Order: sequence, then C-alpha cells, then structure tokens
Amino acid sequence: MGGKYLQKTKSRKKTLPFLLVPYSFFMVELFCFFFLSLDPENFQREQLQTLAFGGIWSVILGGFVRCLPWAAGRIVYGISYFLAALYAAFQTGYFELFSQMMWISDFRYASEGADYASALLGHPVGWWLGLVLMAALGIATVRWFPRWNGNPAPKMLAGFLACLAAVTAVQLPRMFFERDDTVRYAETDYGRSKSVEAAYTNMFNTHRLYQICGMYQTAVKDIYKNTIYPLTPSYLNARQQGNDQIEAYLNQKPAGTNAMTGVLEGKNVVLVLMESMDDWMIGSHTPVLNKLMGEGITFENFYTPAYGGIRTFNTEFCVNTGSYLSSEGGYAFDYVTNHYNQSLAALLTDAGYSAKTFHYNDPSFYSRGEFSPAMGYSEYVCYADYLQDRTEEERKQLLYDDKLLFDNPDLYEAFFREGKPTVNFVITRSAHLSYKYNEVLSYWGLKQYPEYKGMTGNEETDCAYLKARLVDDFFGRLLRALESEGQLENTVIIGVTDHYTYGYKNLEALAELSGTDRKLLMEKTPCFIWSSDLEPARVEKTANTADLLPTLLNLFGVETDYKYIGSDVFDSSYSGFVPFSDGSWIDGRYAFDASTKEVLLLNGSMDPPAEEYVAAMNDKVREFIAVNNLILNTDYYS
Repeated sequence: MGGKYLQKTKSRKKTLPFLLVPYSFFMVELFCFFFLSLDPENFQREQLQTLAFGGIWSVILGGFVRCLPWAAGRIVYGISYFLAALYAAFQTGYFELFSQMMWISDFRYASEGADYASALLGHPVGWWLGLVLMAALGIATVRWFPRWNGNPAPKMLAGFLACLAAVTAVQLPRMFFERDDTVRYAETDYGRSKSVEAAYTNMFNTHRLYQICGMYQTAVKDIYKNTIYPLTPSYLNARQQGNDQIEAYLNQKPAGTNAMTGVLEGKNVVLVLMESMDDWMIGSHTPVLNKLMGEGITFENFYTPAYGGIRTFNTEFCVNTGSYLSSEGGYAFDYVTNHYNQSLAALLTDAGYSAKTFHYNDPSFYSRGEFSPAMGYSEYVCYADYLQDRTEEERKQLLYDDKLLFDNPDLYEAFFREGKPTVNFVITRSAHLSYKYNEVLSYWGLKQYPEYKGMTGNEETDCAYLKARLVDDFFGRLLRALESEGQLENTVIIGVTDHYTYGYKNLEALAELSGTDRKLLMEKTPCFIWSSDLEPARVEKTANTADLLPTLLNLFGVETDYKYIGSDVFDSSYSGFVPFSDGSWIDGRYAFDASTKEVLLLNGSMDPPAEEYVAAMNDKVREFIAVNNLILNTDYYS
C-alpha cells in the first residue's frame, strides 16, 4: 500500500498544472504580438485586441484538449502547439524581413527562399530567444503533460468554456464593425479607412487581418477561405458574381488611341526585370543605364507595390499579365492553369513574335518552368543548363552576374534567333541581397572593381553600388551584342525593377539613400523604355506595375479586345495612382498610409485633401484590390 502511494506521489510530481496548456497557447500569441503588433512609440489600445483574441483561442484550444482522453489530449496538444509555434516563427520572421505577413499557402515557397536564409542572422536577439523559449515550453508541457481522471465535471466545464469562447471569437469582430459606423466620418478619420469590416471580411492583407483578430483566428480564416470554401457549392455562384463585378469595373475604363500608339510597332523586345535595382542605385555607378534612361522614356514616379507573399514573382507576373498576385493568398502555382491570353508574350506571339524567358535559376524556382509557357513564352531558358563543366564557385559567379548570356554560344544563339521578331524576357540577379563583402557575387564583383570596398564607409552601401555596377555591365553587354548583330536600331529595351532594396539592413542609411523614411514612398523603383528613335521623355505621372502592360501594348500598336485593371500611362484621361494591397495609396499629390491613417503631402502640395476625396480614394483602392483578386480567382481571361 505504502509503495503504491509513494509511486503515485512520485508520478504526480512529474506533471504540470493544466492551466499551463492554455497558457502555452497564449504565449505563442504573445510572441507574435511583440513582433507583429507592438508599437511602443505609437501605442494604441487597438494593438491589444490581438491579445484578447489570443486569450479566447487559448481557452478554445485548452478546453478542447481537456475534453479528450488523457493520451489523445497529449497528442493533440503537442501537434497543435508546435504547429502554432511554427506558424508564429514563419510569420514573425517573414515580417521582420518584408514588413508583411504570408498566407499559409505561401509557406510552400519557403524552400525557394533558402538561398537567402542568411538574412535571418540579422533578426533581433529577442526573436531568436523567443523561438527557444517557445520550443522549451512546448517540450516541457508535452514531457510532463498534466494528468486527469474520468471525472465528467471538469470535462463538461472545459467544453462549456470552449464553446463560449468560440461563440465570442465569432461575435467579437462584429463589435468592431459597429465601431466603424461611429468613426467612418469622424473629423480625424478619412472615409472608411479604418474599416475593420472590410479588412476582416475581404481578407485583402494578412497583417491587417492579424491586427484585428490575432494569430489563431487569422490562420483559421485563412484555412477556411483559401482551402475549404473553394470546395463548397456556393463558391461557383460567387465566381459568377465575381465575373459580373469584373465586367462592370473594366467596362468603365476608356478605350482608344493617343499620340504614342504604335510608335514601337514591329520592333524586337528585350524586357529586363532588374531584381532589387532601387532608384537610388542609379547614378554615377550606372553610366549605361544613365544613357538609356536619358535617351528613352523614364517613368519618374513608378511604384512596384507588393501583392501576395513573393515580391519578385509578383512584379514579374504583373508585368507580363497585367494583374498582381492575389492579395488573398493562394499558392501562385495554383494559377498556372489559368489562361493568359491577355499577356504580353501571348499577344505578341499572336502578332508573329517568338518569345522566350532567360534566367539563371532552376525552372522549379517560383515554378517558372511552368509559368513561362503558361504566360505565352515558348521556352524558359535556364543558364545553369549550360554550365555543367564549371566548378560550383564559377557557376554562381557567372550565373549571378548574368555574364553567361552573351558569352555562351548556345545561349547567344537562343537569344538572337532568326526568322521572327523576338521577345526576350530577362531576369537579372546581380543587385539582389545580401550586401556583404563576402557574399559570393560581391566577392566576384570586388575582383573586377576593388575600389568599391570601403568606398562609402558603409559595407552595405558599397556592395549595393557594386552590384548596381554589375547590372549596368549587363546592359552594356546587351547593347554591344545588339549592335554586333545589327539589331540595335530595331530593338526596344524595357527595364523595370521588382522591388526596392528590402534586403538592406541599416534602415537609417536606407532612408537617407532613398530620400525618405516612409516605407510607402520607398516602393518607388526605376522603370524605363529605350529605343534608338524615341524622343527622350521624363514622365512625371504616378504609375504602378499594372500600368506597364497596357502602356506597352499601346506603344507596340497591339490591337486587342482585352481590358486591364491598369491603364495606359499615356492616356490623358488617366490621372495615375498606386494601390497597395493593405489599402494604402499614392496619387501624385498625396500618399495615404493605411497602417497609420496618415496622409502625406507630395510634390509641393500645400493643403491636405478633403475627407470626401480620401474616402473616395479608399473605396477606389478596395475596388481595385477586389477586382484584381477576382480576375485570378475566376480565370477571367479564359
């Protein structure tokens, strides 16, 4: 008897109090709060509502675990806790890099970002410490999981509390919706800019959704809307309604010609996506780009806003198809079966062109091997296929510098193919992060240009300017090759950047280089069109990535019945604006930051806009985002 008593006592000493189960779930939410929501300098009570939802979900999950038999409860707890912790780690780590969150489906791109894993080393020590503590807490709780007997009373209480918390989680956002009505036209608010209902219902941005309902509810809504809902019968009805909404939106857009229609008709096209080539990197280090931008059409206020979870492919996709990736999430490959009859390559191919994509990376990266043909290119040409006889170091140096394209005879022949006018889409890599002397491309570049080491006194800036020089060298090689082939007079070169230098870690230095500390305004990137017979022009009109395709189609004189969410920049009826996926916008005179609800005055504007104007712009952006998402979700161009 005594032995059994001692054994039972000893067993109890190895267990933990049950309250640690919901507490551990709440700790995961608290970890997210510190890195996704907390802003001590601009603290508002609304920041705490994520913790309120975290507490509610801690009760739901803890209560559900308590209702199960002990062994099943322990297993369910372990799986759910570590999935939650992993989700938190991904979201906070990504947010530290890009100031935005991902949808769950975007996690499938994690392996494709492995090359840039070194950027995680720059994350705060607190983030790493938090990961360690979360892991330790979960392991300890599973190891010494609290025990319970078959007494039904605690189970009934746990079930009741879990159900009550679930109802609260569903109903609580409605209280915030009601608050919308009280602040919508308040003096300090701009229209529906603070609309919780719009962000919560439309789910147009992951971080905005998180700010409303916390980590757990964001994940649940994401899973339902992006995975479960598309399988329901009502989805088909919604799809038809979405098609009608797209038609109504696009039919409002003007059609017609202007003075720039057809000025580049029939010429070869070289479209270059200059990865990470920020506007402040253009200057004394880029003599060739200076020449092209000075002799061609330069868009002075061109912005590449982020949609979806992958920045480079978002711009690549939008430049080619005229639409951004969906702000609702979804794996980009899910749209590879869509029809892209409206794309640049598809329309020019119909006009008799031959179209190919050229890049250093494997065809599986961002599924480009599948997407290039889907978007109308006959082939995705991977430089790596032409380097089997090189060492690993030589492969990286030659690939990252885009030097191989004009040095390898087979690649050269693929680029300068005969018989038809050509469209060549080239994705450079040279300017991409990281900006360290010992990074493989920086190391390679310093062998050619050793004077860049220590040039500015800032390692990141030195490497950024060095890499800009390497991008410039690519354009120099391109011009020489075109001239050698007698194609210089008959070729249009288009340069566009995918995103600003988000990999630059010193934010104060980046703000100084960019001329602004406002992230919204940092999104301005270079964009130009060069042809030997173009009249030089500097376009001041504000434009966004979606405007480039309709502008190019007008310049090439391509007649099509397709309409786009973007607009031809040379259309005099288009005033120009930039819609961001979180509801922010820029229109040339003003910029509205949806996260701070602040209006910035631009280009000499002296007076703030009327509240009605800002409200109308907010509605305009929301409609743009909704229609953009619907175009993909309904495969509209099929």
